[in-house]
Order: sequence, then C-alpha cells, then structure tokens
Amino acid sequence: MAEAPLLELKGITKRFPGVVANDRVDFDLRRGEVHALLGENGAGKSTLMNTLYGLYHPDEGEIRLDGKPVRIGSPSDAIEFGIGMVHQHFMLIPVMTVAENIVLAVEPRNGPFLDLRTAEERVRDLSQRYGLAVDPGARIGRISVGQQQRVEILKALYRGAEILILDEPTAVLTPQEARELFQIVRSLTDQGKSIIFITHKLNEVLDIADRITVLRQGKRIDTVPRKGATQEGLARLMVGREVVLRVDKTAADPGEPLLEVEDLSVFDNRGLEACRGVSFQVRAGEIVGLAGVDGNGQTELIDALTGLRSPTSGRILVAKNDVTHASARQSLDLGVGHIPEDRQVRGLVLDFSLAENLALHDFRKEPDSKWGWLYPKRLIERAASLLKEFDVRGGKPQTLAAALSGGNQQKVVVAREVSRDPRVLVAAQPTRGLDVGAIEFVHNRLVQERDEGRAILLVSLELEEILSLSDRILVIYEGRIVGEYEPNVSEEELGIAMTGGVRGKAA
Repeated sequence: MAEAPLLELKGITKRFPGVVANDRVDFDLRRGEVHALLGENGAGKSTLMNTLYGLYHPDEGEIRLDGKPVRIGSPSDAIEFGIGMVHQHFMLIPVMTVAENIVLAVEPRNGPFLDLRTAEERVRDLSQRYGLAVDPGARIGRISVGQQQRVEILKALYRGAEILILDEPTAVLTPQEARELFQIVRSLTDQGKSIIFITHKLNEVLDIADRITVLRQGKRIDTVPRKGATQEGLARLMVGREVVLRVDKTAADPGEPLLEVEDLSVFDNRGLEACRGVSFQVRAGEIVGLAGVDGNGQTELIDALTGLRSPTSGRILVAKNDVTHASARQSLDLGVGHIPEDRQVRGLVLDFSLAENLALHDFRKEPDSKWGWLYPKRLIERAASLLKEFDVRGGKPQTLAAALSGGNQQKVVVAREVSRDPRVLVAAQPTRGLDVGAIEFVHNRLVQERDEGRAILLVSLELEEILSLSDRILVIYEGRIVGEYEPNVSEEELGIAMTGGVRGKAA
C-alpha cells in the first residue's frame, strides 16, 4: 500500500485578469522525496507554489497537510505549517550578515538587544547539521550567489521547515554550484525533509527528482516516476510537440571581422585586473563561444565590449570603428547589441511596461518619436508584433515587466536586442531561466541572426549550449584567453582548459 502523502493540493484554480494561471491542478508530496514541478515559462509552476506558500489565495480547490484541510492565508501561516520557500530571486538584505538574515524577525535576544553571539552559534550548528557551509559573520553583499542560496535554505530550516519549495534554484548558479546544491538536496531528504523542486531543466529533473509532475498552460498533464523517464518524453509533455534538443545548423560561412579585440585589459570593481591582454576576432556570419568558469573575467569583458566599463589598455573595433572608450549609447548606435547576463538588473526596467522596455534603445528616434514627442501608440503596436514574434507569454504591451515570469522577461530582452539588427551581438547567458521550448526558439534565432551576417559572441556557463551553437570556441581562464577550439571538442578537454590545465591555441 502506497504511503499517504504528506501534502496534497486538490483542484487548485487561480485566475488573474485575462488568464487562468492554474486550472484544477492536483499535486502531492511524500515525506522524504524530491517531487519536481516541470513546465514551460508561464505554465503556472510558480503560481501554484505561491498559492501553497500563502502569497496567493486559490479561487477553487483545497490544500491538505497530513490528510487534514488547511487554510494558508500568508507566508507566516505557511511557516507555521512547516513550509518554507526559496525564491528564484533571493530575498536577503545585502548589508546584513548571514546570521542576521537567517534569524531576522525570530532573533535570540539579550534584553532588548540582538544576541549576535547566540545567533551565530545557532546558524553554525544548523549549517553543520545540514551540510550547508556558510560563514555566519559574512555580509550577504560579499558572498557568492551559491552561498546566498544556502542562506535562504538555512533561513527556512531555522524556522522549522519540513517542506522546502525551491523555485528555479539553479537559474542563478554555476554548474559547480548546481552540483553542490544537488548534494545538499539529497542530504536534506536523507534527514526526512520533503522538497518541491520547480524547474524547466530536463537534465536536472532526471538527476534529482523521485517523481515529476508536468504542467502545461496551467493544467497538470501527467505525474511520472523518474525511472524510465527521458528528456525527449518530458520535453514532449512540457511543450505538447516534439522538441529538437540539439541545434540544427549548417556550417558557418564567415566574412570580414566585425568585432576585433586587441590586447584588452580591464579592471574589476576592486581595482584588480580582470582581463589581461585579451585578443580575438568575431567575423560576420559566425558564432564564437566564450567558455569559462564564472568569475574569470567574462563579466568585465562583456562590460568593456558594450560600453559599460572603460578598458585600461587595448582596443575594441566594431566594423572598423574604434569603440574602446565609447559610452553604452554610442556602442548601441554603432551596431552593438547586448543580451545582458542579469535580465532584471541590466536588461529591463521592471516598473516599465513591455512596450517601454522594448523601446528603451530607440525611443528618441523615428518612428517612436519626432521633434521630442513620443508616440505611445506606435510603441504599443511595435511591442505587440515583437511579443507575438518572440512568443512572449503572460503579458500585453501595457503589462509591467515585473509581472512576467523570469523566462518571459528574458524573451523580451532577446526580442529588443535582436530586432534592432545589430552588426555585433554580445549574448551573455541568453537562455538563462528559459524552458526547453524557449531555448530551442532562442537558439534557432541566434543561428538565423548568424546566417544573416551578424557577428555573435556567445558567453555562457552552459557547456552544452557553447558546444551546440558555436562555430569556434574560446576558453577564458583568470582573465586570459587560454585556448581556441573547434566545436567538435570534448567537454572533458574544455573542462581542463577552463580550470587552467591547458594554455595556448588548440584549434
């Protein structure tokens, strides 16, 4: 006889104006298991879990814990019931320490004051018990994203969570940090915790989940055990059609160099040299992939190429124009497109509408404006066309960018940058946070842009993406280009170069 579920969601329906986000969804969770919630961007995964966590109230349906109906009216109710949630975009206070964030609102006190020593001891004990190594005294703003995620998990555990909801937990992590997270998840389930793992990444589901529930357009399509599940089968359930998991492209036919980087040196925010004598070219009609472990100078290089940071030495040429010390606006006007690695910080103005975000670069020019007058109707018409062309779901031109799921926000950024027909496109993590169907769309679009003669620099932490899209691959390590490879190189060989094992040209 099957074990009774710890948690049951029965017939959950949640409506927003113009959309049914969840349509009579059933879901259950057993004690000590990882149950993955899989679906495309906008399929209703986060809405369902926000309902469980008390951020939304269901229009229909009920929630049961240990077989008993419960009403969860707020996150504090959820915490009382032993439910914790780690959101995709963390909710930590950067100027406070790890310990201060974890005990916030339930602080140990010495009279009227925070007992910091006790707080740090409790955090240290908790981190050791669950294998979540953190420094209780470190400031949040100075630790890595992976460590911040551990703090969020510890925050939930400190409040007594038996059920943990992890919303797209690897969207902001490097591959190494993702592997560490999986070890943590297994450790938590070994100790009796139950985990709901929201994702759209098929390989992760097959690595970590015991069972998998697939949502599509707000409805539960199926719940399947991991055993016997395949990436192809899950992709079909997610999207409702066959999905090509590998990029189908012809061989490149490169033309003249459109991006030329010569002996470039760039300093980081601490005044340390992040890029050290970097030189490479990207030609018209080719995709050059830049592979490397996060933190090896990629961010500073991207900033220099897009006018966000001034190099200390060297040159950058775009179609023979010197843009070494150009501003971001000048770089855009000279033909540089930029898909930034952080869509929320640098890609979008979240309080602006989608129409306004899509017009951010060109609102001063005709047809968007004339003689200083802006034409909102034209912005809306153009946005409607782009939202349809790039399959952005969950919003209309007047919708605020903040209201979209992370993956659909990313599609808006891609739509704006690609639609400007740039000569050079710097694509940094272009599919971060996208589901398998959207990844297929963006990959095909990048290949189409390549075939139309654009020079594309692809910067990605996903080796599979680098290998399947690139016509040439560069490896960056400690701010230097340490290798150049053909796209048929093995992951192992690239991995060795990415960790400093090989220097020099290997094409």
